[in-house]
Amino acid sequence: MTRLTVDDVYQHIRGVCFKTGPPGTVGAETEWIVVDAADPAAHVPAERVRALVDGAGPPAGGSKVTYEPGGQLELSSAPFQALDDLTAALGRDIAHVQDAIAPDGLALVGHGVDPVRRPRFQADHPRYACMRDYFRAGGFRDAGMAMMCSTASVQVNLDIGADDPDASRRWRLVHALGPVLVAAFANSPLRAGRPTGMRSSRQAIWTELDPCRTLPVLRDGADGDPAEAWTRYALDAQVMLVHTPDGRWVSAPGMSFREWLDKGEPGEEDLAYHLSTLFPPVRPRGWLELRMIDALPGPYWPVPVAVATALLDDPAASRAAEAAAEPVADRWASAACHGLADPALARAALACFAAALDALPRLGASGLVPLVEEYADRYVLQGRCPADDGPADGPAAGRPAADRPDHDSPTADRLTDDRRADDRPVAASPAVEHPAAGSQTRPMEDPT
Repeated sequence: MTRLTVDDVYQHIRGVCFKTGPPGTVGAETEWIVVDAADPAAHVPAERVRALVDGAGPPAGGSKVTYEPGGQLELSSAPFQALDDLTAALGRDIAHVQDAIAPDGLALVGHGVDPVRRPRFQADHPRYACMRDYFRAGGFRDAGMAMMCSTASVQVNLDIGADDPDASRRWRLVHALGPVLVAAFANSPLRAGRPTGMRSSRQAIWTELDPCRTLPVLRDGADGDPAEAWTRYALDAQVMLVHTPDGRWVSAPGMSFREWLDKGEPGEEDLAYHLSTLFPPVRPRGWLELRMIDALPGPYWPVPVAVATALLDDPAASRAAEAAAEPVADRWASAACHGLADPALARAALACFAAALDALPRLGASGLVPLVEEYADRYVLQGRCPADDGPADGPAAGRPAADRPDHDSPTADRLTDDRRADDRPVAASPAVEHPAAGSQTRPMEDPT
């Protein structure tokens, strides 16, 4: 096996993680918490869910079904050329899984963190046990178990860029947009039955978990070559586990990847696996993984997919998003704590949603405009996010379509008026709906 050098790591990252080409494809991964409608506080055995889903056959839309260590179910789409085609296919596959588990009294619910149950480890693959042991050894036991077993997200996968300058632009933009996306889609104010004081407890868990592998790669105004930045990040991160030639899995070997390189031991497969154990909010894998968005209630999972795609792929929307997001590019903590009650984040979200709604028809995704408008009416125009819903404010998924908000005037026009965000006080986060109420509904070959 060829032993790697630092330059080999850089060349791998530049050629694989930042492989450029004409943008135009989009993918999505949706994670769901599985509950028993008869006893939502009870843990559902992953084997029970797997048997039901396997018995229904593979989803027709081509999505891959996998499971997180706590039993969360994930559907990962193939890449699609058209946004409408993606959301339609993934929507059908989500319905396929729902239909498979519903006769047994089970349901998929969308929350960034399980609001009721404490983490329960259900994985049987040794890499997950190594991950658990790594977090324990590093002093991140609680956050590690919560991340592995209690969190769920909507992940958006977008192309790197047409060429190196375009890749750098998209890399900067998606990092600047990160806090806006956290705030606009925050949906995890409860954890294990208790309010946390956060709109996105999921983002807070990721923030407190092992900073060498979970903090944003681009932060504090840094700029430059994205491949070089990701190389430094990967070299400095601690090695989570080693899969030895004799088949053993060794957790927490106590060295950074740079230190491992100095020993002359790791090969390209070890590098690829190490990169899969790094979890920043934006991760480059030959495409850009946007990993900062909470799982959402009811029908709303396509909204962040549509908004993020429009803001990166449409030139006019990208320019608007760059101007709107730059002032809040480092407000990750405030986004998790306050959501859109943060006035600066609220202003940025208004501008970004307006730009996205304007761009979607140009991208051939007019069919998604009503749902994005509905979300904007319900949350963004009000300076709210799903975490601000109380038990009586359940998501629109629980109401028939005729009862959803009317759109007497174009939402995009109203979103351009940012006066609603001026001087808005920061409010405490209220409780949210019960996990089984009005809720409907990510492949894990790497460890989360």
